[in-house]
Amino acid sequence: MHKVFKYRLYPTKAQEKTMERILELCRMTYNETLAYRKDVYEREGKTVSNFESHNLLPQWKKEYQDLKNVFSQTLQDVQERVDLAYRHFFRRVKNGENPGFPRFKGKGWYDSFTYPQMGFKLDGDTLYLSKIGDVWIRLHRPVPGKVKRVTVRRSACKKWYACLTVEADIVVVEKKGLPAVGVDVGLSSFATLSNGKKVSNPRFFRKEEKELARVQRRLSKTEKGTVERRNRIRVVRRVHERIANKRMDFVHQLSRSLVNEYGVIAFEDLNIKGMMRNHCLAKSIGDAAWNMLITVTKYKAESAGTVVTLVNPAYTSKLCSRCGLLVEKELSDRTHECPGCDLVMDRDENAAVNILRLGLQSIGQRTVEAHGL
Repeated sequence: MHKVFKYRLYPTKAQEKTMERILELCRMTYNETLAYRKDVYEREGKTVSNFESHNLLPQWKKEYQDLKNVFSQTLQDVQERVDLAYRHFFRRVKNGENPGFPRFKGKGWYDSFTYPQMGFKLDGDTLYLSKIGDVWIRLHRPVPGKVKRVTVRRSACKKWYACLTVEADIVVVEKKGLPAVGVDVGLSSFATLSNGKKVSNPRFFRKEEKELARVQRRLSKTEKGTVERRNRIRVVRRVHERIANKRMDFVHQLSRSLVNEYGVIAFEDLNIKGMMRNHCLAKSIGDAAWNMLITVTKYKAESAGTVVTLVNPAYTSKLCSRCGLLVEKELSDRTHECPGCDLVMDRDENAAVNILRLGLQSIGQRTVEAHGL
């Protein structure tokens, strides 16, 4: 199994300058490749293959001597990104969507480069990168296998990271006897489990909103093109990065606890993109990051022996989890009261039990009672 591990890099000033230059040359190569493919198609109606794009590099290196300062396979990977953008574009057109055509990258909009097969070597706390040298890497956890690919990424706050793709033998432990759980995500509580447990909504963006507004006001008062404006842009970016880091840490810890405690986890297959069209709730829904939780839980479950299933969210909040009667509710009604069987329980817990029932049915289990709920 291939897994990706992200580590912080601490380049010297000279190395950082070199890495910035490599990013700029990669951006130039991306734009030149895109322009060439677009021009050939418009003139001849012919699609340029990835192999033909690679054949352009030797000539480009003669015209632009600086390209020799970039590892050759890194430039090939840039052209493969262009090819991937084209393939995604045509796939979406074929599916009847209305996608945007691959765009040129403006200055500052290219933030990573890759060593796909070679040109790197990990030795202790040092990562050798071709054309850059030995860069100190903070290995906050051991690398569990052979490194097959390295992607160097620059964050918005000018921090550098190495994403190591590792080939490792993952031993999947079969979980027997662990309970199943349904998870109903929401806004009043981030998640409600079918066993009654609730996870409070941290609302990271809401808590930082005043601080973000303050630094953005200071930014708006500065003159464009000045050093002061550039410094205040960094402050705004740091606030955004802090919010994102808090959210990611929260999601990783919650997903790990779910995967460790339960053998089957059922989520709703929500249309979050459609839900974001509600302008009254869009900010809160985006802050909650439900899709991030589901995605992270799914990939953790693959190597942990846990089954993650997605169910149709229709009527999960309205159906009575005991008798199946459809009980109409407004969004403000937070308690489920069934007139048929007199069941009274929290609205979100009732939905979580329904989600669990549907999830068990989807994997061949019949009843919730089979799991002690």
